[in-house]
Amino acid sequence: MALASLTTTPWAYPALEATHIIGIALLLGNLVALEVRVFGHAAALPVPALARLSLTLALIGFSLAATSGLLMFATQPGELLANRAFVTKMGLLALAGINAAWFHRRGSLRKLDTAARLQMLVSTALWIAVVVCGRWIAY
Repeated sequence: MALASLTTTPWAYPALEATHIIGIALLLGNLVALEVRVFGHAAALPVPALARLSLTLALIGFSLAATSGLLMFATQPGELLANRAFVTKMGLLALAGINAAWFHRRGSLRKLDTAARLQMLVSTALWIAVVVCGRWIAY
């Protein structure tokens, strides 16, 4: 789909927004499901197997959200770069990425110690803040 068709085809931009929301749902929903398990609920589910499934689906969700987000950004970069909520969202995304890299680098899923649990809570809080900022961009 050419970039121009995103702004001229009546259904293209709403379809892109829907894809973005589906990506966010896959990402955040699976991270929260894993976090709930790590904090002791659904103990019958083994953490390693749930982590493989949840993180794979979260990565698919992130890929959808990032791709659709980049395409939406391309339709109005100047306006978005001047938007405080957008800039804040990008900063929060960077922090979420740093937190995720640190989480996996230290082997937190194998340890599931206090630091790992804290990182999971920080991750969820960051992603919720990203969603809030995303909604705020429109206003």
